[in-house]
Amino acid sequence: MKALFLIFHGFNPSNGISKKISYQVDALKACGLEVRLCYMDETTTKKRMVDSTAIADYGNGTMSKILKRTDFSAIVKYARQEHVGFVYIRSNNNASPFTIHMVSQMKHAGMKVVMEIPTYPYDSEYEAQGMSKQIFFDKIFRHRLAKHLDGIVTFSDYKEIFGQRAINISNGIDFDSVPMKDTQNDTSKELNLIGVAEIHRWHGFDRLVKGLAEYYSQPQEYKVKFHVVGYFFSKEIEMNFRQFIADNHVEQYIILYGKRHGEELDRIFNLCDFGIGSLGRHRVGIQKIKTLKNREYAARGIPFVYSETDSDFDEKPYVLKMPADETPVDIQKIINFYRQLTISPQDIRESIRDLSWKHQMKVVVNSVMP
Repeated sequence: MKALFLIFHGFNPSNGISKKISYQVDALKACGLEVRLCYMDETTTKKRMVDSTAIADYGNGTMSKILKRTDFSAIVKYARQEHVGFVYIRSNNNASPFTIHMVSQMKHAGMKVVMEIPTYPYDSEYEAQGMSKQIFFDKIFRHRLAKHLDGIVTFSDYKEIFGQRAINISNGIDFDSVPMKDTQNDTSKELNLIGVAEIHRWHGFDRLVKGLAEYYSQPQEYKVKFHVVGYFFSKEIEMNFRQFIADNHVEQYIILYGKRHGEELDRIFNLCDFGIGSLGRHRVGIQKIKTLKNREYAARGIPFVYSETDSDFDEKPYVLKMPADETPVDIQKIINFYRQLTISPQDIRESIRDLSWKHQMKVVVNSVMP
């Protein structure tokens, strides 16, 4: 069966979100589907692409900006001509009369259509970033859009979203792209923590900084360092974080690398022993989520900490949970937890084999295909 994976933004293979999409596309192919990717290319003019072929060119200027958000006729035309049977839409939180019309036409042509909502609920995230206006129309039309779908794919435990049944999966892992940590560090005198993210306030890394400040408020022979990898969502977040580090006098214990990938990222992981997941999801009203980062830490073979609810990991012996509040992270608790661990990196990695992208996308396919 032919399938179309539809996104409403650009596609850059080196970008984290695009990598995830590539893994999902490959997983659908492994499930036996003939998959094409539809995305926007704005390198010259605004073009809607299917793989390397332009199916619509909106030009430049004000009208092109409008058309890329309202004109989806080329997508429907392509899907009909190619006899696409299954459409996987990655939501951009852009429900509108135009997306509703597109999906209704697809359904009328006999296609199965599901929509992935990458983060749910998401209203509070937009509010936290001062971007509520961007989902004004989405709030009005999302229930109507949901009625036309065959299901909503979610990385949460919700059974229904916007009145439509939820298809519950986990963020997956492409094991070929995430190597296991291959060094065993001497942790008798020092423990190295690592946090990898596009850094938002909901990552709660400030809680870790405050925890380090409390830990080092007394002389400590045992050293703990925090390696932060990734770029900040905004200059304001970066400036506030750097100032927070300075105000708490822990500059010598925190290393900011910026964005790293490939062998460089692997090298940093090999230096580190313990992963720092999200510690502030409660700040944007999210209690249950299955983040990619938790899965990457496990695939790397390192233990880690987070504060949300993640049903794939909450009971794992190599996971430490922190309270979902504003208390500083208890550094001594991390040290004590790490010291009592006996599980090997290989066993940590093997414990999530069922979280491969192929396994997760197979759940989606089976939920809508006869």
